[in-house]
Amino acid sequence: MRVALHTRVRADRIAAYEQAHREVPEELTAAIRAAGATEWTIWRSGTDLFHLVEVDDYPALINELGKLPVNTAWQARMGELLEVAHDYSAGGADAPLPVVWQL
Repeated sequence: MRVALHTRVRADRIAAYEQAHREVPEELTAAIRAAGATEWTIWRSGTDLFHLVEVDDYPALINELGKLPVNTAWQARMGELLEVAHDYSAGGADAPLPVVWQL
């Protein structure tokens, strides 16, 4: 399944956000893959961030990642950079954007 998400970077932290994503820890990318994601792409338009995640079971993915110290540390780092962050709480499985149209 493809899951689209929307977050927002702080306007004064765009460069730091992009730098952080050039240095994503290998332990985190391995954990994301182990939790079931096969692709995760982020696009930026101004301060708006659009994520596209390929994963079999998105609720299971965020549940698993929410338990991992490497992801907790990453989310704390992102929390300093984001105005609207990704939600790894139990309700976070409802975060995906609804599909409006598809060709």
